[in-house]
Amino acid sequence: MTRFSEIPRLSQLTTLEICAGAGGQALGLEQAGFKHIALVEIEKDYCKTLLLNRPDWNVVWSDLRDFDGTTYYGEVDLLAGGVPCPPFSVAGKQLGNEDERDLFPEAIRLTKEIDPKVVMLENVRGLFDPKFESYRQIIIESFEEMGYAVQWHLINSADFGVPQLRPRTVMIATKYELGNFVFNPSKHIPQTVGEAIYDLMKANGWKQVDDWKRLASKIAPTLVGGSKKHGGPDLGPTRARKAWLEMGIDGKGIADEAPSSNFMGIPRLTYRMAARLQGFPDDWSFFGGKTLKYRQIGNAFPPPAAKAIGETIRIFLENEIVDSIRKEELSQSFA
Repeated sequence: MTRFSEIPRLSQLTTLEICAGAGGQALGLEQAGFKHIALVEIEKDYCKTLLLNRPDWNVVWSDLRDFDGTTYYGEVDLLAGGVPCPPFSVAGKQLGNEDERDLFPEAIRLTKEIDPKVVMLENVRGLFDPKFESYRQIIIESFEEMGYAVQWHLINSADFGVPQLRPRTVMIATKYELGNFVFNPSKHIPQTVGEAIYDLMKANGWKQVDDWKRLASKIAPTLVGGSKKHGGPDLGPTRARKAWLEMGIDGKGIADEAPSSNFMGIPRLTYRMAARLQGFPDDWSFFGGKTLKYRQIGNAFPPPAAKAIGETIRIFLENEIVDSIRKEELSQSFA
């Protein structure tokens, strides 16, 4: 008979992550108590970033279409990932399922092969546009046919302490037999841009940094990382750059270092400042040059948001474990 003392530790709740990128979601889920048994990523340089930070992670360099999930059947509590957003992003052509980068079908295939207890997939707000309603319904029906109850949620990253808006859609699918999942992640008050990166902006003794901090006492717009096809090391389209300019940030590029002591212009973010605004800890390293580093940062799911959502899923799974043990012990007592 299983006893309550034998309930698995949090580290024994497992996750397999697809489209892992630079590790924003993976780091957040690790902080939430999950153990990664594999992280799948198609970009070799991003895999190097993951291994720079967590050499013990099982990082799989692979096109998701070539990844076989059957090896992990029955071993995964949570299948998570941030499938590519360009098919649904307003910054792109919004081709949806007609875009070759749409990997929702692969996430559905891997769910069949792996049979996780919970699936969590995040994407851009554009996926909630009316034009994709029928496609969302196809996704819902695909998971329901496999025995999952599906929820879609629109979150704002600022609600989890991240100093930027960054709205994201989150799909969470839970096995019917596990009961009702309640989406109630803990929320936190975010810092302003000025508060979040003040120390980094004044690192070289910039004399006007206090004036800049007052100007930057706002929440940032969404950082835009771009893709291989589109986008470079800048802070997004014209409207986004205008919002950055109102906070005293030149959004036309990324700086190599913080302003010098006598700097008189409008400063640019360094990649480390951008990482801080995404919620990455300062000791999280990024492989590559400035453009590559910024692309990884700008496309990441903020770790604090992933942690908050991951904690909600962890509590749900732990309660399921406890309930199953209680039922077993109750049945044994009447045996």
